[in-house]
Amino acid sequence: MAEDRDKRAADKLAMGADWPELVRKIRARTPARILVGRAGPAYRTETQLQLREDHAAARDAVRAELDVKAVFGAEFLERCKLFAVRTRASSKDEYLQHPSLGRAFNDSSRAEIVRRCVAGREVQIAIGEGLSVPAIGAQVPRLLPLLVVGAQARGWSVGQTFIIHHCRVGIMNEIGELLRPRIVLLLIGERPGLATAESLSAYMAYQPEPTHTDANRNLISNIHSRGLSAEEAAARILNLCAQMMRLRVSGVTLKESVSHESESLPK
Repeated sequence: MAEDRDKRAADKLAMGADWPELVRKIRARTPARILVGRAGPAYRTETQLQLREDHAAARDAVRAELDVKAVFGAEFLERCKLFAVRTRASSKDEYLQHPSLGRAFNDSSRAEIVRRCVAGREVQIAIGEGLSVPAIGAQVPRLLPLLVVGAQARGWSVGQTFIIHHCRVGIMNEIGELLRPRIVLLLIGERPGLATAESLSAYMAYQPEPTHTDANRNLISNIHSRGLSAEEAAARILNLCAQMMRLRVSGVTLKESVSHESESLPK
């Protein structure tokens, strides 16, 4: 779906081959609706229809309920041994209206996590749909294996990954409380915009605890087909994790580094 939209965008640029070179360069670098022409004071019909399509995709991404088998497929779920748990938000409406409910597991999910996950791992990965189900469906199947293999190549122990329904970023604190890993890594769907509804974020925190806020977390965002590739994202995420382990800190005091200690992903 994202690839189809990208192709249509490329086709539009080709159609504007008679535009000045500066205009074509600007259009090629951004999906923003600039220099698209007008009909009187309004967008042209083609631009207006594309805007409505993108707006509908964004609304659908937010409202969609996560069907794990439909999104990831049985083969991927089995290969990664993924299982699903839930927060205290029992529905999408409740999740959207009461954000705090998405920051805590319900009682049965807490017990399931403790039963199925080994505590004390160096890296614990979780997946949450956040505000975009299409984002995790499009990005996670490529990104997750790169992260697991890359972490293991560095000699880190990796916990059992699980999926969280109706998840907010603050759930990382409870994961830290339950499993006590050195680093919690949450892959979560970003709030969709009119450029893409399939953008993923990766939040990281060193030994998260109940008092932690966004100031204690680091973020790699805009992981999607027109942004950061899965390979680039995995390399940056793993290098940030390495910094966290070395400095024993995360959040605003930690700045992403691309120094000599950065390692490429294994082939």
